[in-house]
Amino acid sequence: MQAIQAEYTQDPFKIEIRDKAEVEDWPAVCRRFNDDVERVCDAEDIPGYTGLYQCFDDYNNKTYYLVDEDKALFRMRRRHFLDNIGYKE
Repeated sequence: MQAIQAEYTQDPFKIEIRDKAEVEDWPAVCRRFNDDVERVCDAEDIPGYTGLYQCFDDYNNKTYYLVDEDKALFRMRRRHFLDNIGYKE
């Protein structure tokens, strides 16, 4: 899964790739933000990316990432959800 930093404004609604941003591995980005990530919206206007996520650092500052979502992301979400509710296989 690929991710790239983005600029996002709500009014007017606008998503752009941040200048000089480099493609990163999305699971590595999640680990860097201690899995404190949240999906904001679909990213239909940016080719190669399907969703916009906001990531929060230790001081609750937001950083936005465009993510190319795939089946592995949904499996990863389910695994973390089950871990969070105490489900052990």
